[in-house]
Amino acid sequence: MIRAFLAVELSEGLRARVAQVQRDLKQRLDRDASPRVRISWVRPESIHLTIKFLGDIDESLVEPLRLAIEPAVKAHQPVHIPIERLGAFPHLVQPKILWVGAPEPWERGEEAQRLAALHEAVETCCDTLGFAPDARPLSPHLTLARIKEGGGHVGKALAGSGLLDRPLFLGALDVGPVVLMKSDLRPAGSVYTRLWEIR
Repeated sequence: MIRAFLAVELSEGLRARVAQVQRDLKQRLDRDASPRVRISWVRPESIHLTIKFLGDIDESLVEPLRLAIEPAVKAHQPVHIPIERLGAFPHLVQPKILWVGAPEPWERGEEAQRLAALHEAVETCCDTLGFAPDARPLSPHLTLARIKEGGGHVGKALAGSGLLDRPLFLGALDVGPVVLMKSDLRPAGSVYTRLWEIR
């Protein structure tokens, strides 16, 4: 069994700009740090857009999954997601996840609908192989950090920093190739290995 997910990787330029935002954010939050706050920062080389988390899968499904998904991915045009917003899940008052992603107007536009159609096509392919469907629609975001403890304190620090009011212009994430990634959990964080790519 391997732990796996489908993802879109960042260009080197976008990765560098996202990493800079992450460093600035970390520096700001460290300045307002409380002993009750525990944040796990995602390593820049591991930041990606998750299309579908598959969980633990049998290695014998790696190739059938590629064969099932390839026609669906090839039938879709590339989508460009502008990375212009800093946000949090589930909300900014008590955040658990800090991320960068698309501005709200983009989420109501044509490209967002094309991304949703790609996600739905991938879901249909995964369903034929017995994978459970995602409970929520795809939310295009890049995770910067996971807040393990002290979400309320982090929320207050973010609200007082002005970081959430500043527009970000990091460029666009081009949703072209879809990659199957294997995830190995290590003490220093997950290590990802590409198993295949569909352009």
